[in-house]
Amino acid sequence: MEKIIEISREKCIGCGLCAKDCPASAIKVVGGKAVFYGGCIECGHCYAVCPKEAIGMCGYDDSDCGEVTSMEEIDTATLLNAMKSRRTIRQYKDIPVEQEKIDKILEAGRYAPTGKNAQTTAFTVLGSMQDDIEKDCVKLFRGGVEVGKLFSQTLRNNEIDDNFFFKKAPLVIVVSGKDGVSASLASAYMELCANSMGLGVLYSGFFVACTIINPLIKNKLRLPRGHRVITCMIIGYPDVEYRRIPPRKPLDVKYL
Repeated sequence: MEKIIEISREKCIGCGLCAKDCPASAIKVVGGKAVFYGGCIECGHCYAVCPKEAIGMCGYDDSDCGEVTSMEEIDTATLLNAMKSRRTIRQYKDIPVEQEKIDKILEAGRYAPTGKNAQTTAFTVLGSMQDDIEKDCVKLFRGGVEVGKLFSQTLRNNEIDDNFFFKKAPLVIVVSGKDGVSASLASAYMELCANSMGLGVLYSGFFVACTIINPLIKNKLRLPRGHRVITCMIIGYPDVEYRRIPPRKPLDVKYL
């Protein structure tokens, strides 16, 4: 049996909180002590709930794992209004994004929920490859733009210039995975984090299309085996200021 969870018998007080909260029933209390039985999905609930820090997760670095911060500490009205104020950004200042902020954005993506706690979402920062990959995408779209105009009003209205995909933004992060839901959740976490630091985000659906149409573009990303591009996040300091929250269509919800 692979040893994923390590329980200190000296620290364990047999409270049973870990066993009660384990979604895989991988832990049981036997003889007044918690015992790991296998079948762990590596969610970390036992680690997080233990009041005596008696549980460790083998193969994981917990040096950056601190005390829990409750979401209740964030004012709900302010958070909701900020989320409603969020805009897609297509105009960026010529200012690089600091590495410290990039690290925080990626950390937000790392801690997003994943189906079955698979943690298989991957992130690719284009960096020095950004201009080269954008040229490939522009060439691809220019070659098929006349066909594309038959289906897309956006393409009919816009010129495919050299900055059509990345809008001169200083940072592009490609989020990939086998599970589209997990990667999409990670992207949403990352955007909220970026917004909180004064950064704007554009999701480039056209770039995702390029990686589907032309495998050579996808290959340049060197994604993990079996991954596909789920989102492409264009990030930078906005060079546009929005002053009002636009209206939305009525809420479509049913209570059954």
